[in-house]
Amino acid sequence: MTSPEGDDLDRLLGDLEAASKVPAKRRQVSIKSTVERIASLLNDRGALPDELARIVELVTVRNQLDQASLAAILRNLYPLGKVSDEVVLRIVGALGHGQLKPLLPLQALMLRWLVMVYHLLEKPAILSQTYGVLFGLLDTAAIRPPLCHLLALVTRRKHVRAFRIQAILNLFRQTGGDPNLTGLLRVFKNYYPEIIVGDATKGRAAAFKHPDPQWRARLDEIQQQHSEHQDDGGVRNGFAVNHALGRRLKGTKALFPTVHTLHAHEDSVTLEEIDSAESLAKNLEKIELPSQLVAVLADPLLQKLLLLRPDAEASSRISNWLMACVDDVARGDADPAYLEDMLEVVHDYAVSTKTLPPLLLTFFERYLSVWNGSHNRDLVFEALSFVPLLEFKALSRILELLEHAVLDNTPASQVSVLKFYTLLLRRWAVTVEVSGHLDSLPWASIPELIQRVNRLALTLTQTSPTVGTYLAILDSLAASSRLYSNPEMLQHIEITIPPPTLVYLLFFSPSLAVMSRLCGVLVAYKRALEAVMSPSAGRELSQREKPQVNVFNGFLMDLCNCLWRGRAFSTTDVNAQGCRIPQSIQPALQSYLRAADPDLSLSTAFDLSHSPLLCLQSISSVRLLEEVDLEGIRSRHAGPVTQSSLSQLAHRGGLNLSWQEYRAGVLDHLESQGFSGVSQLMHNTMKNLMKAKR
Repeated sequence: MTSPEGDDLDRLLGDLEAASKVPAKRRQVSIKSTVERIASLLNDRGALPDELARIVELVTVRNQLDQASLAAILRNLYPLGKVSDEVVLRIVGALGHGQLKPLLPLQALMLRWLVMVYHLLEKPAILSQTYGVLFGLLDTAAIRPPLCHLLALVTRRKHVRAFRIQAILNLFRQTGGDPNLTGLLRVFKNYYPEIIVGDATKGRAAAFKHPDPQWRARLDEIQQQHSEHQDDGGVRNGFAVNHALGRRLKGTKALFPTVHTLHAHEDSVTLEEIDSAESLAKNLEKIELPSQLVAVLADPLLQKLLLLRPDAEASSRISNWLMACVDDVARGDADPAYLEDMLEVVHDYAVSTKTLPPLLLTFFERYLSVWNGSHNRDLVFEALSFVPLLEFKALSRILELLEHAVLDNTPASQVSVLKFYTLLLRRWAVTVEVSGHLDSLPWASIPELIQRVNRLALTLTQTSPTVGTYLAILDSLAASSRLYSNPEMLQHIEITIPPPTLVYLLFFSPSLAVMSRLCGVLVAYKRALEAVMSPSAGRELSQREKPQVNVFNGFLMDLCNCLWRGRAFSTTDVNAQGCRIPQSIQPALQSYLRAADPDLSLSTAFDLSHSPLLCLQSISSVRLLEEVDLEGIRSRHAGPVTQSSLSQLAHRGGLNLSWQEYRAGVLDHLESQGFSGVSQLMHNTMKNLMKAKR
């Protein structure tokens, strides 16, 4: 994300680039304020690599900008991060004499800048490759002082050659003993003291010190701020100690310990010495545990060490530290803000490691008992969503504390808990799929949690019967059905179908999206039950699952009766439950419908043509067919479509469309509009559609 300051600097640089092409006398607006603003921004927060490249391109080409403006920008040019080879080469290429070259005072400033950022060069060897070019510019007096300093930094033994020594000596005599040349000659002599003799190196020499210590101090501040920002928002280096932790944790957070090993001996290796995956693997058994092990919550390297080399005593020490902190807050001996700071660190640990070990579950048990249920709720939910698949007795303690803290008899709190359970089920689906020890997992916890979720969903249909709530409920049902999509997992998990009341309430909701998603979820449950009941399943239906089969078949029969067969609320078919609408109420419903529309019957009121959710989509599919054959038809269908109306339409010169073709076309149209659930359910339930699909 681009910061406002970044947008501002980008705009200002654009203005300056445009002004560089226009002579000063022809400019309508003075650039003085623009240059001052750019210099101020650069001094405040530095230049990103792209911005640095634009500025260097601007100052290295002769243009219409005045020397004072370019010099002001150069003096405030603090790079963020490393300086690229392209920037270095552009500056080197701009040195020397020529009409298109920058003025010599600007060249001197550019060389001075290279000296000050030498430690930030992406590849310092790039200057070594340009050594001959730089050395050849020593006869230019205006840039000689910073050039000698830069050459002194770059010079290595391979650069010291006899012709270069002779060239410096000649230039030294011509200039009357330039101290900068003397200083460079002394650098040469350090490599070949037996060759360079005489009085040239005995005179007054320039001391190659940093040109501007205050500039360097400001550069370090900007670089540190940038580094801390990256550490907060970016990916940490997983194979190095998180030294920035102490800088990130301010106020009460500063009490949180960082990795520091106090009792290392001569043969041991400290964690602070590890800087790569290779060194971690090589020294895994020799690494000394740090003094404050609770730093594992924030340090990625210590996390890896304790995962690869578990230690019961270390886990106990971490747990004791955390519990002591929570107890201090509960007794009023510590600032409650400290507990919230700890929560952030525990959350970061859970997100980075994708796990929540038992010691942190103990922390959350204590934390939830003092939590107000609203502050940092998202952090709590996301951290707890990484709870592993545990025995439900141990898990229910956490869930009860969570519900007690969050639920306040409002639909919003109930929806938030439902979304948390949905996230937890999704995490379990992922962790179980990658687990290599399926037989040892506590599978009974999954149906227990799903039953808890279903009860909460039923409550929400009463307290908040809105489309948004229904979609959140369907998210939870989809997360449950995903657990049954893996054949290996089905060997261990008992299937728990949604409650009948919940299914029918969702089916008769005022949203086509809700109906379609419900149908898609039921298809997933149907496939799971078929897989368990097949001869090759590897297991039989459990005592809990057997009675659910007939109930689930009742869902399918009722929905097909409503949508496809024109027999809504019928109970005459095998397993049909009439959508659990009492038979005594149906005459009253029929009377109401006939009063509203004499041609509408209760049995067909929810089929593809007449359903309030589907009637627009069904007639739209017919309209699309009519548009294709507009010239070949004399009559259009007014809707709604029935088997009889299609026959009459053909006699009047309209579309010649059979009842089956019409209904198949509606299903295809629903899929094209993103409502594929209805089509999936019909094609997986109705035998004639199954055959047509095959």
